[in-house]
Amino acid sequence: MKKTLALVLALCMVFALAACGGSSTTTQPAAPAAPAAPAAPAAPAVSADDFADLDEIELVGADSSSKGADAQLLGELIAAKVDEITGGKLTIDYHPNSELGGDEDIIRQTQNGDIALMVSQTAPLVSFIPEMAVFDLPMVFAKYDGATIDSVLNGDNDFHNGLAAAYEKVGFHLLGFLQNATYRETTTNTALRTLADFKGLQIRTMNNANHMAFWSAIGAEPTPLAWPEVFQALQTGMLDAEENAAVTCVGANFQDVQKYFCMTNHILYCNQVMINNDIYQGLPEAYQAALDQAVAEALAEIGANLQKSDEENIQKLVDGGMEQITYEASFYDEILAVQGVQDLYTKIDGDTNGLGAKLQAALEAAA
Repeated sequence: MKKTLALVLALCMVFALAACGGSSTTTQPAAPAAPAAPAAPAAPAVSADDFADLDEIELVGADSSSKGADAQLLGELIAAKVDEITGGKLTIDYHPNSELGGDEDIIRQTQNGDIALMVSQTAPLVSFIPEMAVFDLPMVFAKYDGATIDSVLNGDNDFHNGLAAAYEKVGFHLLGFLQNATYRETTTNTALRTLADFKGLQIRTMNNANHMAFWSAIGAEPTPLAWPEVFQALQTGMLDAEENAAVTCVGANFQDVQKYFCMTNHILYCNQVMINNDIYQGLPEAYQAALDQAVAEALAEIGANLQKSDEENIQKLVDGGMEQITYEASFYDEILAVQGVQDLYTKIDGDTNGLGAKLQAALEAAA
């Protein structure tokens, strides 16, 4: 009989008893036609024989993303690969699209062990893992390609290891990050061609103190607003602008109420996947290896398509009537030189126990 999550928790008990002052220059990222992506393992890390004597175990997985979003695709692909790799011995009962609650609900349930595995963007985790605020460093990734960023986020380096330790400190185990140098960009009815154009810009942001501090530092007026209200606020002129990934802008039909799509590249569009640490450590080693392999393969497959998808969504916005605005390296340099932005880098580095400096150093070393 297939065992449930309760068995996994029991296994965990048995095993237990047995035993940012940012970079001074930023250049506009290149847009290669065929971006590199992390390669899946050349050969299976585990074989069917490794699971022959193991009990069947079912884990629960979840996300709160919109239907068809990258988080859902990633979670469901991981579940499919785990099933395939283990021949159905380890399975994930996956619940996408907020079936088990919103981000905070799912994170808390994962921390408590009611949910084993979850996929989400990085921002909702900051209240649980303060070190995740390192992803709030504005434009820190803007000059790097997807393969370079991946080698830092998913590689063996001081930054990744420090962040993984922060996960474990609060009961999680980091499995990996999904990105390919795609970003949150700015849509607006005002042509933002120079730093001066941001002065007084009424822009909807997430309710994130670091994001708001960045926009304030460059002269804009950030306004947190519930997502269902954003379209109407833009349509009526209550707000001038908002910031999101291209795929989100297409889904919200912002081309109907916004004139410009500005490639500000201020925040990396990134999803993370994690598992309850007690549950992970309680799994037999073969199941841990199978899960790690499934995540690596899923990240490689979906990651390879992210930039292509991003470019297609930007084109949909342009075809819908928006003008795309891009920037020279000097634009990013000027923003990073603003004293308020430099102060924000220093603050975030302090808030994340030095991970801001470690991230910048790892990126520069990997480039």
